[in-house]
Amino acid sequence: MGVRVRPSLIFIPPGLIRMRANGARAEVRWPIAVSIHRTRREFLADVGRGALIASVGFGLAKELRFGVAFAEAEPEALSFGPLEPLVALMQETSAERILPVLVERLKVGTDLRTLVAAAALANARTFGGEDYVGFHTMMALGPAFHMAEESPEKRRALPVLKVLYRNTSRIQELGGRANEVLRVVLPSKLPTDRNAGEAIRDAVRAKDATTAERAFAALGQGSADESLNAVLYAVEDHAEVHRVNMPYRAWELSSVIGTEHAHTLLRQAVRYCVKEEFRSGSARGNVRALLPRLLDDHRLLDRTPGAKPADDAWIEATSRAIFEATPEGAAEIAAAALSDGRAPDAVGEVISLAANQLVLRDAGRAKHDERPGKPIGSVHGDSIGVHASDSASAWRRMALVGTPRNAFACLILGAYQVALDRVNRGGDFLAWKAQPLAEDLANVTATDADTLLREADAAIRAKDQRRACAIVDRCGRLDVPPRRVFDLLLGYAASEDGALHAEKYYRTVNEEFATTRPAFRWRHLLALARVTASESGQRAAGFDEACALLGI
Repeated sequence: MGVRVRPSLIFIPPGLIRMRANGARAEVRWPIAVSIHRTRREFLADVGRGALIASVGFGLAKELRFGVAFAEAEPEALSFGPLEPLVALMQETSAERILPVLVERLKVGTDLRTLVAAAALANARTFGGEDYVGFHTMMALGPAFHMAEESPEKRRALPVLKVLYRNTSRIQELGGRANEVLRVVLPSKLPTDRNAGEAIRDAVRAKDATTAERAFAALGQGSADESLNAVLYAVEDHAEVHRVNMPYRAWELSSVIGTEHAHTLLRQAVRYCVKEEFRSGSARGNVRALLPRLLDDHRLLDRTPGAKPADDAWIEATSRAIFEATPEGAAEIAAAALSDGRAPDAVGEVISLAANQLVLRDAGRAKHDERPGKPIGSVHGDSIGVHASDSASAWRRMALVGTPRNAFACLILGAYQVALDRVNRGGDFLAWKAQPLAEDLANVTATDADTLLREADAAIRAKDQRRACAIVDRCGRLDVPPRRVFDLLLGYAASEDGALHAEKYYRTVNEEFATTRPAFRWRHLLALARVTASESGQRAAGFDEACALLGI
């Protein structure tokens, strides 16, 4: 068979190649025309690919993910089956058009879960965990869906539409489908001398994204819990807020949109860990030495989590000890409690309550930290307390689905991180008093639920953090149904921008309130009231348009 060369094409004459691969007969028919506006090296590589495909057949080559588009060496684009048209729509529609298009989809029967699934996959494919606004938007999708489930029927779509608008806006700002990050990756063969998590972690430490992703791909389409446990080995190398929250929110989101997508969602955390490796930081080195030592010193590697109960006095005392400790000291407290057989959820509860104190005690954003949407005195957005609370909740909940080793590691690092946030991000939290202050409580005189909730709403609109916190405290003391307070705060979490954190923090408080004992759970609602007053008055982009389209 001869090969003719023209200025722009290689033409392989018609013919039929027959061969066997793995016992199966395959046939490849030609002609094939290939562009040669390429280097000699690229041309020879294409010829090699052609020979390979000729030897195994197009069908098998596609199954093995060998590219057959000779003119392009890029990996194959991800595709999401029946969801693909909607995923592409999320990426290709302009921000100005996306809400009318999505509302029409809702009117013809597309449900919110499907919209969230398509948005999550569009986000993952576009950003791959590498864009700040992009991955914050991914982390808001699951919380927005849960907020929708708590909302009145008429307003149910609003929290989701708000985040979908942000998602498409950011996708368009970064060039839409032209700049997709996640593409098909071939799985590697996992080593036999260590588990998948260790292989991923070693590749991350080497700053080798390709090897890390291929090792993660080798897990295939296993369970969401299995994928999370593998990723945790790399996550546990550094107590950094996004490194911690991204895998948790991806895992949580997979339960909303389908566990078959868990691998795609968690893959973003692998890439983020690699990217974060390029940043220097003493805390990372400390963790890598500290965690193995504590696991070994307290003989936790050959243990299963205990179930020793904890009373309110132990919870209060241990939470305060972690709050006041150095990062290393806090990690030691958690490790000792776990070694003593304390139930993981009890240890997680004290860590969460310690983080809650960072919200209640925060003196507010100083002038040198002022940013657009984050004024002086504000405590919303990426504040110390909000970040710490989100991280503590993520560590606590990942521990509950982790292997015994990962459960212990998550809780030790959760304690370490909350103490690190207290001492490393500025402020004298040990000297500052927790809200509500006595003088603010004295100014709340109403005793019926309706009046208290109206006054709380007025305080939030006035951005009066102290009064909002005091009123909600009074609600708790008078046994106002917590759902009524949540409903008030939910409306603002849906409507306000919150500097990318409104949905996540609302969800954090919702989860922590539900799993914290009655003696302490209202502290989380007090913190949410304060953060809600802080973010009040800064309407989220797209929210008013969504209201108009829904006739609200």
